[in-house]
Amino acid sequence: MQLLPGFRDFYPEDCARRNYILSRWREVARRYGFSEYDGPILEPIELYKKKSGGELLGQLFDFVDKGGRHVAMRPEMTPSLARMVATRERDFKKPLKWFCLPQFFRYEKQQRGRLREFYQLNCDIIGEPSPAADAEMLAILIDMLRSFGLTKEHFVVRVSDRNAWTQFALKRSVPEDRVLDFLAVIDKLERSSPEQIRPKLAEFGVTLEDVESFLRNPEAEAAGLRALTDDLRARGLDGFVELDLTIVRGLAYYTGFVFEVFDRNKTERALAGGGRYDNLLSLMSDGKVNLTALGFGMGDVVLQNLIQDTPPAREQMERWIADHHAADLFLVLANEERRPDALRILQSLRDAGYRVDYSLAPAKIGKQFQQAEQRGASIAILLGEEWPALKLKRLATREEWTVAQDTLCAEISRALPARTTS
Repeated sequence: MQLLPGFRDFYPEDCARRNYILSRWREVARRYGFSEYDGPILEPIELYKKKSGGELLGQLFDFVDKGGRHVAMRPEMTPSLARMVATRERDFKKPLKWFCLPQFFRYEKQQRGRLREFYQLNCDIIGEPSPAADAEMLAILIDMLRSFGLTKEHFVVRVSDRNAWTQFALKRSVPEDRVLDFLAVIDKLERSSPEQIRPKLAEFGVTLEDVESFLRNPEAEAAGLRALTDDLRARGLDGFVELDLTIVRGLAYYTGFVFEVFDRNKTERALAGGGRYDNLLSLMSDGKVNLTALGFGMGDVVLQNLIQDTPPAREQMERWIADHHAADLFLVLANEERRPDALRILQSLRDAGYRVDYSLAPAKIGKQFQQAEQRGASIAILLGEEWPALKLKRLATREEWTVAQDTLCAEISRALPARTTS
């Protein structure tokens, strides 16, 4: 049986890299005061038909379930979040600062950085309309990437104002009900040749020269972004951000401030993207809940590619994996008659929070020490040669010393001061 196209097996080394990314995402989100939430993998397809729009609808994994309901595996989280908040918004103080780490599914053409299943960090702030919330969102996004050892030499946040494009379209008599279609064309501006773009713009009565002229003078149209950049400058993060009105985002619900993140070498797809969706909650609740909102998503596939291709980031990941997956201790049994005693000591050390391994089957002492090295253990505990005393061996330096059983935990705690029990 072959793996389905666009899906992944997570062997232990792959799972370790995935867990590294998820743990960093959680760590930074909590540092910023965000609370974790989650939602269902399956949703009614109407949720996405009405709320997502654009090409995403053609990428749904959808089917009719046994109850006759037309459902889809979630391709994104914002519509689910909007439904959840609209249902219980009175139960929470505003603004809400929420994050999640869901797995998504999209029937897309596979290519570098794009699979049909992926994990994604979503961060959202709901109920705060000020530019301070916009800046906070960009700050957490920047710090997420910095936490992986990436710097402004490695990535850039390109910021835009979708409202500026909407006004551009309306001034040129683009019908209001076709503005989203016009924005979809602008969204592909950088990825298309002039020959491809001209006829698409002509359908709206707009020329490529009009668009290029608008892009050359963005400051006047995007003045609302100045408070955002001032905030980031005060944090010392403005060097990560550039104004770029070619960014408009493809999803229908975005309303104003939008952004995308790219690697500086332009070898990857967008690392992350998001913006404001101030009208979605009102739409979801038929006008009963009217809260502003903004957020972003960051996928694991492109991010992992960039980490692997950036030596400082890759080395940091490898250190984390070695530290979190290596054993603290390895129990070496020199006398099989002492196995019950070894199991008692093994369990007491695990109960104390240490990562302890041992040979499940009887083996020569030399082979057991080899296993200890392979597991990355810091200290081997030799049991049976000098019973009831125990011999400890620091594998990195070959230092050995003898301890009594009743002082073992205290000695281990002293010998492993840098280790945590988490």
